Amino acid sequence: MGKLRFEITMSLDGFVAGRDQSEENGLGVGGEQLHDWVIPLAAWREPHGLEGGEVNASSAIVEESLANVGATIMGRNMFGPRRGPWGDDPWMGWWGENPPFHRPVFVLTHHARDPLEMQGGTTFTFVTDGIESALEQARRAAGGQDVALAGGADVAQQYLAAGLIDQMDIHVVPLLLGAGARLFDNLGGAAVKLEQVRAVEAPGVTHLKYRAVR
Repeated sequence: MGKLRFEITMSLDGFVAGRDQSEENGLGVGGEQLHDWVIPLAAWREPHGLEGGEVNASSAIVEESLANVGATIMGRNMFGPRRGPWGDDPWMGWWGENPPFHRPVFVLTHHARDPLEMQGGTTFTFVTDGIESALEQARRAAGGQDVALAGGADVAQQYLAAGLIDQMDIHVVPLLLGAGARLFDNLGGAAVKLEQVRAVEAPGVTHLKYRAVR
């Protein structure tokens, strides 16, 4: 059975998105700066259908994050900014007709919706019966490969508190957002035990890898 791997970029003061997230500003005020380190990289640009790009110490980190992943889990807040029932004109995701995942993606939500098949091999399946069901479905779809937990903060907190995350990669950037979605809130006193595997310095970011200790 593959691992559940959580990966996210975090500001130095602990936020993974800024305040006032909206359809026009998906990562909130200042949140786009979280990803300044990765967007220029060739390793990031290629899966997004973009040419060119840089190669630096972060390149191998990004390539590793994409390897051996057979399915992805995310929260509805990462899928899109709208809340409540999906309505007659439902949100189709941030990524256009050909999302960069190219694998099954399981979206945690309180509102049922039929699966959404996109170009390039991505199918969004909307899961209404909780995090363990989403993980079970994702592992089945992954066929022995790992499952990527993409975020956002609320979903990551639920999986952390439940002790279901096997590996965690936190990319820390020298940015102070001051407010927004804080990653390590709302753990409900869960005794999360981690062992540091490595720390890699790169331009504009430090990559921290941890594994769960059980």
